[in-house]
Amino acid sequence: EFLRGTHKLGKVCLNSCVYKAFTFALTFLLYTSFHLSRKPISIVKVTQSLALNIWYLCFSVPVDRNNYKQLLGAMDYSFLCAYAIGMYLSGIIGERLPIRLYLTVGMLTSGLFTCLFGLGYVYDIHSLGFYVFVQVANGLVQTTGWPSVVTCIGNWFGKGRRGLIMGLWNSHTSVGNILGSLIAGYYVSSNWGLSFIVPGVIIAAMGVICFLFLIERVTETELSMEEGEMEIGASFPHFDCGGGIKRIQDEAEPSPISFMRALRIPGVVEFSLCLLFAKLVSYTFLFWLPLYITKAAHLDAKKAGDLSTLFDVGGIVGGILAGVISDKMGKRATTCAVMLLLAAPTLYGFSMISQFGLGPTIGMLLVCGGLVNGPYALITTAVSADLGTHKSLKGNARALSTVTAIIDGTGSVGAAVGPLLAGLLSAQGWDQVFYMLMTADFLALLLLLRLVMKEHCSHRKRPGVAVE
Repeated sequence: EFLRGTHKLGKVCLNSCVYKAFTFALTFLLYTSFHLSRKPISIVKVTQSLALNIWYLCFSVPVDRNNYKQLLGAMDYSFLCAYAIGMYLSGIIGERLPIRLYLTVGMLTSGLFTCLFGLGYVYDIHSLGFYVFVQVANGLVQTTGWPSVVTCIGNWFGKGRRGLIMGLWNSHTSVGNILGSLIAGYYVSSNWGLSFIVPGVIIAAMGVICFLFLIERVTETELSMEEGEMEIGASFPHFDCGGGIKRIQDEAEPSPISFMRALRIPGVVEFSLCLLFAKLVSYTFLFWLPLYITKAAHLDAKKAGDLSTLFDVGGIVGGILAGVISDKMGKRATTCAVMLLLAAPTLYGFSMISQFGLGPTIGMLLVCGGLVNGPYALITTAVSADLGTHKSLKGNARALSTVTAIIDGTGSVGAAVGPLLAGLLSAQGWDQVFYMLMTADFLALLLLLRLVMKEHCSHRKRPGVAVE
């Protein structure tokens, strides 16, 4: 009987590993499509035609070409402000609905609104209200993505090597930005409407794939043996198959936690506010880097869009590196703090070196991408998962969606403010934008100091967030 049970245990392990690999790949592609659909506006704005298309006839006044930065900054703000507000609600809603259906609806509607923005070019729409409505609506529905995919991946992967696994997984953000830049850059000079329509179709198609194939958690899989045989849970009721996947029979479903209860989890407030400033920097680059490159390196829209993808390449490396280091040290806050400390002077160096040609610009884009996106990636993935499964929750995994939404929602406030400030400050010169970004990095660093001190006073060696 023992050998028979051991054989079944091995089969369950194999099934579990297959499902984990499949879920890793699928959620990676799903969130890649979210970022792919957000990137086009940063590429299209380089041509100024988007701003002029909205401005022309909208107010029945001559077009003021000097105002296009402020106008496009307001367009970014419409999306990001709606995203920030909606994120707080999304996590709470996501805990109470099936993730697969919630995510599917969000992706389909996001595809619709992304396409509608592009149709503004096709049908020559000059209504500012139309574009603002589409941006706000798209910002709201895109909040379904992050809490859903983080909760799903958190259900399948435990704390062992979480930094490395989620560092690799979180590269979907940069991959999506890169693909979005390339797609938008291909159409930007001929028909910028397609720069939005094509990504919109892609995210909608991925929504259908999500509905057909996403497996939310282990209890939805057939990890038991062939029909008629006993389930593995009967022989090994507390078996954990390589990462915290426990099949415990007849366990009561935990109730969702409240917003205030999630805020009281140690470390949630500090990391949320830190992410506010870290995401401010990252999203300013996301929305304004191609335009800055056209001015600094004197490149056309397509070349500037292609070159801006190097920032995201550096972000992939930085996110993975942050995860590996934090796993090895067992100090998430310290890892973030060191990268933030190095990022501020690097941003100043980028603003100086980018004036001296293409070669130095490429190198600094890679370095800046790694240092800026490393802390951002670590906080939104491994740190959020650590806090969402904090021991004070007593195993209530449903809290992960709410905790993730609080952290990313607070960060999204910075994501909304950063591009708006960049649009205003760039009128006085790009140096002012970089001073703002460096200040934000230092503020993010200061907010982590208490947690850094806590980690260094702790003698625990296990990976995780030392915020007891």
